[in-house]
Amino acid sequence: MQDDVYQIVGCAREVLNTLGPGLLEKPDENERIVEFGLRNIPVSQQYRFAILYKTVKLGDYFPDLISVEKVIVETKTVEKLLTWNGDRLSIT
Repeated sequence: MQDDVYQIVGCAREVLNTLGPGLLEKPDENERIVEFGLRNIPVSQQYRFAILYKTVKLGDYFPDLISVEKVIVETKTVEKLLTWNGDRLSIT
């Protein structure tokens, strides 16, 4: 699974390096879909999961992307990255 995560992060970095920060989340998500396809990495978009508590359905969860059938990718966008201190990213 670690190799899968490296490939997924590589896709995100490629999109960021190519287009820069500050895009809206949906276009950014779609760009990642394109990059995943170019790299032949399997991905699903907006797949529905039922949220259950014991036997009661509480609602549905729609992650942005699911790659290799086991890694959830939530797309978040920011205007710019400020600092990285090794374990936390400060953003604006």
